[in-house]
Amino acid sequence: MRVVIDLSENDLDHFRSAMRRAKELTNHLTPAQITGAAEKLLVDSQGLQMPDFVSSRMARLGTLIAMVHDTAWGITDAERGEILSALTYFSDPNDAIPDTIPVLGFLDDAIMIELVVEELKHEIDAYDDFCAFRSQAATEHGAEEASGLVRSDWLEQRQNELLDRMRTRRSRDNASYGGRGGFSLFSIR
Repeated sequence: MRVVIDLSENDLDHFRSAMRRAKELTNHLTPAQITGAAEKLLVDSQGLQMPDFVSSRMARLGTLIAMVHDTAWGITDAERGEILSALTYFSDPNDAIPDTIPVLGFLDDAIMIELVVEELKHEIDAYDDFCAFRSQAATEHGAEEASGLVRSDWLEQRQNELLDRMRTRRSRDNASYGGRGGFSLFSIR
């Protein structure tokens, strides 16, 4: 069975209002308290019977928390503030659907996570790529060496991959013009 929820602009306004209310109610919290509340929600949801839609969104919440805490990722203060701002919803004990209601209690949280993930998808994709880079380095070179890797290492590796791809394409294209003796605008004779 498949259940699809289409959110109208009014529905989205409801969630935006809930986010604003949560930010107002939690503006006195420290970053550690905000991420702590989100971590508590994550822990509270573990082991509970819930729809796959909800449990998969809870995993994304873990990614957002990790992005804030991972010093090797090295996000800017503005990026950290944006993520913390998104996490404030999970600090509000009076969210739209109380978490204690079986099956549905985490539905509003999952929808809010989905909205946050959609807004921050590019940052999350980059962080996931960085984590995969670090994990591959741990497999190839050991956990100790991988633990020292930072965002600039990942960016350098990505840059090298792009340069290699460019050179490979150039070589392939030059070969299609007849190889080394073929046409080139940049030949020195």
